Amino acid sequence: MTAPANVTKPTLLASTMRIFDLSLGQMLWSRRSMLLAFLVGAPVLLAAALRIASSADRLGLPRIHGARVGGAALFGMMMWLLYIRFIVPVLGVFYGTSLIADEVDDKTLTYLFTRPIPRAAVLFGKYFAYLACTVLLVLPSVVLIYLLLGPIGGTLGEAFPTLVSDLGVLALGLTAYGAVFAFVGARLKRPVVIGLVFAFGWEPAVLLIPGYLKRLTVAYYVQALVPHAMPQNSVVSQLMQALADAPSLPASVVALAVISVVALWLAGRTVERREYVLEQ
Repeated sequence: MTAPANVTKPTLLASTMRIFDLSLGQMLWSRRSMLLAFLVGAPVLLAAALRIASSADRLGLPRIHGARVGGAALFGMMMWLLYIRFIVPVLGVFYGTSLIADEVDDKTLTYLFTRPIPRAAVLFGKYFAYLACTVLLVLPSVVLIYLLLGPIGGTLGEAFPTLVSDLGVLALGLTAYGAVFAFVGARLKRPVVIGLVFAFGWEPAVLLIPGYLKRLTVAYYVQALVPHAMPQNSVVSQLMQALADAPSLPASVVALAVISVVALWLAGRTVERREYVLEQ
């Protein structure tokens, strides 16, 4: 008997969803989940310690010009210093660069590419699994921090608009950083090193330099969405206020969306065309 001549090939969307289902469980139980658990759990423990210290009134909470810092200010500083400046880029680097690089290192990419699905669907499915994994764990940790710090020196509802704004900004940041580093991981060797240099070397340096180079960073648009969270008394904030011309909120959202779509498209195109050599 001969095989049917017109075998229906799965569509890109259907193939992406299959890889998503396969990758999500693997990602949640991978070694990188320990990094995610630490990054998500440490700020929550810090917020709990601040809440206990405030309730017991034994440890002096931070003060600015002699005034005790309230829960809304503490929440904003934690969002800025821990999440926006550190956790979101780190997750983008370590998860985004690994989407294809891990399959190459483990020599399992061949098994995925021999399936009758578009090669780009492998990257797209793993990218959306990364996004679901990080968003579903990072955002609830932010809500817990809000519930812990909100009542300190004020009412719980005082910082609620800030909470909603920060949740959206974190989701956009994870989306954009993940897409950019997915392309880096699909295109370059040693992607983790390059990603760390970009996120913690190139971006902070360029943001302090006058000119248009800052527009080639993700942080420029992410930080423009959270001006309330920037510590106003820091040297970095004063330099950025003096040098930076922050884009508007709509422009930042559109820019992050464009960065995400273009980077993900380039990553998928790279996977479709590149021949990956598995080292023995």
